[in-house]
Amino acid sequence: MTALTAARPSIPMAASFALAAALLATAAALPAKAQTADAAFRATTLNLSAFGESKVTPDLATITLGVQTDGPTAAQALSANAAQMTKVVAALKKAGIAERDIQTSTLNVNPQYVYVENKPPRLNGYQASNQVTIQVRDLSKLGQTVDATVNAGATNVGGISFGLQDPKAAEDAARLDAVKALQAKADLYARATGYKIVRLVSLGEGGGYTPAPPMPMYAMAKREMADSSSPVSAGELKVRVDVSATYELVK
Repeated sequence: MTALTAARPSIPMAASFALAAALLATAAALPAKAQTADAAFRATTLNLSAFGESKVTPDLATITLGVQTDGPTAAQALSANAAQMTKVVAALKKAGIAERDIQTSTLNVNPQYVYVENKPPRLNGYQASNQVTIQVRDLSKLGQTVDATVNAGATNVGGISFGLQDPKAAEDAARLDAVKALQAKADLYARATGYKIVRLVSLGEGGGYTPAPPMPMYAMAKREMADSSSPVSAGELKVRVDVSATYELVK
């Protein structure tokens, strides 16, 4: 009788030594990692946040204005709207607004229906609306510019918002103010708890310059315009920067 014996795969000697070496290295690394984590755990840290602000006079205004026209057909409503908006854009350019500062933001045409109880809606023509967003870089001419567009045929003027053409200087001033406030707060906490700041571990920034939200302005027809330009006050902008930091403390 012949006995059959299944051969077991053997691990080469070199592979066995490599595996053993890897296991030994892993075992040696564990205490080192534990020591590092333990050292980090023993460190006393202080996590704080603060903000800084700078106040500046705006030098940019953004306004939305538009033209709304009606017509028996969509084509006629759009044609009348285009003719009227062409006059408005011409008035803007005459007032000193550059081509790059005039942007169409909305253009649509919608059917208009008459609704009578117990009867199906009846088509009563079409309404076209075209809205542009403009940027005024010379705020001394802001009121005159708006008046010129209304006189040229703009049927509605939306919100107005003020901003900065280049906010970098205002942001940097707010950053300095934020870091100063952060350091003062850290010193206060350290003294109050009997610790001393060893080093700044991390520093992060959030926020930054954000244009003020649009404010309601006015919407008026040409007949409501006065001879003098509409007064518009730019006021003052606040530029805010938020910072956060981690400090290491010792007794």
